[in-house]
Amino acid sequence: MGKGKNFFVKKRKGNKKTINKKRKKSSKEVEVVNKKAIFNRYKNKQKIEEELMKIKANTHFSESEEEEDTYNQLVSCFVNPSKNKRVDSESSDSIDSDGSENDIQSLNGDVNDNDDSKEPENLEETEANEIIMMADDNEMETEIADDPFTKHFQYELSDELLVSLSSNSPSMENISKGWPVLGNLIITIPKPVTTVTAKVKPKISILEEKTYAPEGTVPNYTNHIDFNKLYIKSQIHGNIVSANKTNLIKRDLDLTDIFTPLQKELFSIMNNYQDLYYPERSFSNSDEIRYTYCLHVVNHMLKTRIKILHHNSKLARKSDMSDEYRDQGLVRPKVLIMVPFKDAAYRVVKTLIDILVPKESGQVVNKNRFEEDFTGGELLMPTKNPKPEDYELLFSGNTEDTFRLGMTLTKKTLKLYTDFYSSDILIASPLGLRMIVGAEGEEDRDYDFLASVEILIMDQADVFLMQNWDHLLHVLDHFHLQPKKTHDTDFSRVRSWAVNGWSKYYRQTLMFSSVSLPEIKSVINRKCQNYAGKVMLANPIEIGSIQQVILQVPQLFHRFNATSPMAAVESRFEYFVKEILPKQRDTLMSHTLIYVPSYFDFVRLRNYFKKEDIGFVQICEYSKDGKIARARDMFFHTEAHFLLYSERVHFFRRFRIKGIRHIIFYQPPTYPHFYSEMCNLMQESNQNKYGGSECNMTVTTLHCKYDAARVAATLGAARFARLAASDKAVHMFVTGD
Repeated sequence: MGKGKNFFVKKRKGNKKTINKKRKKSSKEVEVVNKKAIFNRYKNKQKIEEELMKIKANTHFSESEEEEDTYNQLVSCFVNPSKNKRVDSESSDSIDSDGSENDIQSLNGDVNDNDDSKEPENLEETEANEIIMMADDNEMETEIADDPFTKHFQYELSDELLVSLSSNSPSMENISKGWPVLGNLIITIPKPVTTVTAKVKPKISILEEKTYAPEGTVPNYTNHIDFNKLYIKSQIHGNIVSANKTNLIKRDLDLTDIFTPLQKELFSIMNNYQDLYYPERSFSNSDEIRYTYCLHVVNHMLKTRIKILHHNSKLARKSDMSDEYRDQGLVRPKVLIMVPFKDAAYRVVKTLIDILVPKESGQVVNKNRFEEDFTGGELLMPTKNPKPEDYELLFSGNTEDTFRLGMTLTKKTLKLYTDFYSSDILIASPLGLRMIVGAEGEEDRDYDFLASVEILIMDQADVFLMQNWDHLLHVLDHFHLQPKKTHDTDFSRVRSWAVNGWSKYYRQTLMFSSVSLPEIKSVINRKCQNYAGKVMLANPIEIGSIQQVILQVPQLFHRFNATSPMAAVESRFEYFVKEILPKQRDTLMSHTLIYVPSYFDFVRLRNYFKKEDIGFVQICEYSKDGKIARARDMFFHTEAHFLLYSERVHFFRRFRIKGIRHIIFYQPPTYPHFYSEMCNLMQESNQNKYGGSECNMTVTTLHCKYDAARVAATLGAARFARLAASDKAVHMFVTGD
């Protein structure tokens, strides 16, 4: 960087006295001071040089001074390669954490273990060199203003928009779009409480430079991929294509492709920092989805880190503080990724490694320990009676559901098993977080690490519903609360909107599920308040799972009335007891299986059957193997008229129940393919030859208007439209119609 660079190298070596002697009060020093003022005022190289020429014309210099490179000298005024004295928790690269939060650290394990992946040395010198390079980067001062990252997190909310967001019924604008792959998009954008029809642009005062956060915009469909236009950090440009090909195990990309069509559209929405609900996740596109949100996370963290380091370098040269340097939250963790099993977490971390530090380009600290903890423990799949394909794909790898992992990201290092309050990215299961968050009244509980999460990702949300939905809701209720401890936070660097308690309006939530359910959609509608808005898919299911039923059996759909979702629970029970159960208790209707999705409904039916002395056996997720075998045997040999069967036990065990002649779906299944799967168990090869004739088989399903999503997935769009438009309470469908 010419003389400027040499000047600061001397200062780093400690020749302060020599430098002070050489730097006397002269016209040259006045010029340098003027240059600093100009650089703060203008952030464009061409304008800087024009102003410098004006100063030269009005100032007398010696010949040696005029020969200097004016621009390089100007840039050198903003470079301080000395060790940063103002080190924030965000830029600390030390893996050892003194942290007062011993409970969190013990849960994550000791950080310094014997591992072959050691932290690189001279890290502070590397950071200093990086800051020098950043000072000469035009992107840092000019183009960054157009970055969606800056637009979303840099500015405070206007009073009008804040009032709208905090109200019970905020003003919303709904926009429908049709994209080639994602299909029908419903885009909801909050609007400020104003009667002005014209679009109000952010007002910038010359004196205060007060800029408010812009309103959310409709995401732009991106067909041609340009890393610079997408504001992807140059550090990972060379890893994107290779990492994508590594993770796409289902199908290969052409050499000219960067993203798949699905990835292009997903990243366009993610990069716009809007919430996303994607209910069409499958085993064929799961790798595409995982890679896309991992790329978004890495890009977000690199921008956050570079911004903080850049501000640290400025603050090391002056003591005055301004809102310009507010770049952090109340605590360090910025990203939380929630997945149901350790195997899913393993795939996420491997994807992050491929994007950030592939092969020999960087270090992964504690990699061996991670491989040992998150691999192995696979379920042994039977070979004689194999499980369905979706079951083997879902439960492949380590299926433990209690885990949490902290990660710290640096330029060329990814550190695993870091303390939560020293971590940038957290990966955990709902149960793993629930154990830390605890319940009210417990002494050993902590949820401060959730206070400043900027990106929340919930992958395979439908599996959360099968595990324990209350764990997820409990954790979500503890986001963005007032921290109980300071956690070594430098409050002079905390963003104003974080101090004001507005972090929930800035958090981006990405939710991926394989089914569309009101329970999952309500999380986006009630727990997510992103001021940029949200994008939800609304594609009708053309082919229902009823078409996969291979038996010619009458399938009856009984509709009952309910005034609310809570009232539907009671109405469903009364309809079942009065209309369905009396007919099914007939001797000719033996071998009846009652499929119950909700465990609360399961317990209620079980207690009612015991009270009424109805002969039945039960299988649920809490049943022991011995009782399960006995119940299946009694049901097959007509020793029990009814079999109460919970959906969760079918999800986790996928039993092939034999002897079924009649099925009652107390509620439509959560997964539509469970409907056809259970119906196909009634085929002749699974029947007791003394149990009756095949023509006597029936399938009955209870539903109300609040089960519309489940019924539509089972019947398909066309059949469901006819059912919804009809006034009849009972509809019958037969395979082949």
